[in-house]
Formats: sequence, C-alpha cells, structure tokens
Amino acid sequence: MTFSLVARCPRRSQFAVAVASSSPAVAARCAFARAGVGAVTTQNVTDPRLGPKLLEALASGLKAETAMTTISQAASHPDYRQLTAIDAHGRTAFFSGARTLGINAAAMGDNGVSAGNLLANPGVPQAVIDAFVNSDPAAELGARVIAAMQAGLAAGGEAGPIKSAGMLVVDKEAWPIADLRVDWHDEPLAELARLWDVWHPQMYDYVTRALNPTEAPSYGVPGDE
Repeated sequence: MTFSLVARCPRRSQFAVAVASSSPAVAARCAFARAGVGAVTTQNVTDPRLGPKLLEALASGLKAETAMTTISQAASHPDYRQLTAIDAHGRTAFFSGARTLGINAAAMGDNGVSAGNLLANPGVPQAVIDAFVNSDPAAELGARVIAAMQAGLAAGGEAGPIKSAGMLVVDKEAWPIADLRVDWHDEPLAELARLWDVWHPQMYDYVTRALNPTEAPSYGVPGDE
C-alpha cells in the first residue's frame, strides 16, 4: 500500500523521508527522521514502533545494514514488515519480509533508498532512486525528494490510486525543518508539492525565530508591521 524514499544531502547534512499510500495519514505512522542520525520508514503491515527503534540503533553508532538486521530480527511478526534506513554517512539498507504485500521491490542509490509494496510494477523504486540521484545536488533536499516521489508515481506508483503522502526533513536542530502531510486527497503528491512551495521560502526563517528572535524577519501577518 506504500512507496517511499529516505535520502541524505551531504552538502547540508540533512535527511529526508517521504512516503505515499492508498491508506489515509500514511506519514503519521511510517516516516521517521532524526537530525544527525538518519531517516527510516516502517511500512507494509506497519509497526510504527520500529521507526524509533531503527533510529535508536543508528544513533548508537550501528551502520544502516547492521541496524536493519538487528531490528528486523527482533521485530514481532517480521514477515509482515518492510523497512528502509539511511545512516549519517549515507549508507542504506532495506528489509522486506516474506509476507510483504503484492508486487514489492526496493532500490538503493547514492544517498538514498526506496521501497514499496502493492506496486503497479517492480520498477517503481528504481524510478524514484534514479530521479533522486540524477537531481541537482545543490537544490533543497525537500524539493529533490518530492520530485523523486513524483517520478515513482509517473512510473506506475501503487497498483491503485494513492490517497495520502507526507515528508519530513531534518537539519541540525531537534525538530524537523519540514513536516508536511496530506492525509487524504485525490492527488496527494501534487498537494504535497504545493505545500512545499508555500513552506520552503520561509523554512529557515522559522529556525531563526526559534533560536534568535531578535534577528528573525517579520511574521508578515496583520499587526506585525
């Protein structure tokens, strides 16, 4: 019911995770990222507990592949789980249990890994990775990830229509600099791209407002002239 991308920008040391699904509110339970540590997904018949566990394993210093093996082997009902991870050095890993639904596949590339289940065809994750790897490395990570997910949709996406999508981007602080969700929509990736266009011009301003309000730009609302 899901396809996804976890990715890293070595230029900014940022991580991102994006996910799309025919189910509602997919990002609420499938997407996890932590500044300085990495990004992960837990999908298919989802166990949201595995996202934080994977991040903790990465934070302890384990490589993505070792963390993936450790967490997947200890998971309850691992045959039903599909997981991806990228660590602080851009190393990637994935796991697809024997009961992963429908057509399922995964693809890894430089600083990214994509996986999916109930796909229209097994080439969808590779289309996501190809689009990400071939995108402009100087562009904002969020824009690159959304475009890569749109390439996956154009390559077939899920077997049925997707209805929700979301993206997290983490930078240097404890909170995400982008946390955008479309929980139910006929074109959720297009709507996610629209939300990004609204958010990213002021994304770093909100970090400044948190860390040093005296240097923050105007809020741009009535009464804040």
